Amino acid sequence: MKVLVIGGGAREHALCRSLSLDPEVTALYCAPGNAGIAEVAELHPVDALDGDAVARLATELGAELVVVGPEAPLVAGVADAVRAAGIPCFGPSAEAARLEGSKAFAKDVMAGANVPTALSYVCTTPAEIDEALDAFGAPYVVKDDGLAAGKGVVVTDDVDVARAHALACDRVVIEEFLDGPEVSLFAITDGTTVLPLQPAQDFKRALDGDEGPNTGGMGAYSPLPWADPKLVDEVMRTVLQPTVDELRRRGTPFSGLLYAGLAITSRGVRVIEFNARFGDPETQVVLARLKTPLAGLLLGSANGTLDAAPALNWHDDAAVTVVIASHNYPDTPRTGDPIEGLADVVAKDAPHAFVLHAGTRQDGDAVVSAGGRVLSVTASGKDLTQARERAYAAVGRIRLDGSQHRTDIARKAAEEA
Repeated sequence: MKVLVIGGGAREHALCRSLSLDPEVTALYCAPGNAGIAEVAELHPVDALDGDAVARLATELGAELVVVGPEAPLVAGVADAVRAAGIPCFGPSAEAARLEGSKAFAKDVMAGANVPTALSYVCTTPAEIDEALDAFGAPYVVKDDGLAAGKGVVVTDDVDVARAHALACDRVVIEEFLDGPEVSLFAITDGTTVLPLQPAQDFKRALDGDEGPNTGGMGAYSPLPWADPKLVDEVMRTVLQPTVDELRRRGTPFSGLLYAGLAITSRGVRVIEFNARFGDPETQVVLARLKTPLAGLLLGSANGTLDAAPALNWHDDAAVTVVIASHNYPDTPRTGDPIEGLADVVAKDAPHAFVLHAGTRQDGDAVVSAGGRVLSVTASGKDLTQARERAYAAVGRIRLDGSQHRTDIARKAAEEA
């Protein structure tokens, strides 16, 4: 199978790494890719938001499966354009991707499917915003209705900060605060059959102890030793399958990756949000643990044949990923700094640890930073303690001027396991 992956972050590097290890994949392409992905896939330039350009590239390459990584191309209809060209595509239609592209649409779908979630108001005027903030009280949860690269949510006890964020959005969802730990659960679906993956937990705040501003994610781990063993079955029954069934009932079937962001509250599981693609950095740890070859699963989703897929196999190992971010992330990150030590990780830490590139590019012989989140250092081990030790040992070999990373990824879970 010839596979083309669209995107250029660490999520796409994780996908390409898994696909490169799949014996069914005979040729692997990525567009536009990054410096790390170039080691496992042939790179091609493309405007990832231009569906016609992506479809043309896929046709020229003879791709038999296109995998769309990021959310913006999905919301822009890139998967529709690829399918219109007669090529199987992993990723939902633009209509179904509204599940991520519009928080208000997602709330409407959840109401129709009777999926448990936070009470909320959709606001478009200052008066509606003030009314909603007053109704819920602190802590305030304010979400931009549209895509915001994982940074459109503000949770604060300060009503003025909450109101300022709400007023900066065209349309905003204000909702009740959900207590309890957060969990990410991915599922591959063809619009009817739903295959849940293993749960993961990510770390959104920039600094240790969950301090600092929200980010796209500073690290993740899997499995979750503290979680109820029945969690995946419960989420399948109350969230994932009902949502897929409701979208199909509406005539907008969802095929691709359905990502449920969940809060395990004192009143039970509640959906915080849905995403329409693999999450970053959770993908890095989930795919590190997946033993079943990936390409056949993605093709089964694209072709509507997931009901024939075998039961998923998983490594017993735990996995931890630590994000190395550039100077001043998440505000205005500095780019163009050389990255050193990548070869040391390969020489000293493989195969237990490896580096997935997020914001990097090749500059002559050097690899330099090209974004806010630069690298995802991922490691596996017999438990979270060993996986953490291996991940942080590899992080210590990498040199990037002014870089930052959290030192507490998975620490609490490892201590309590």
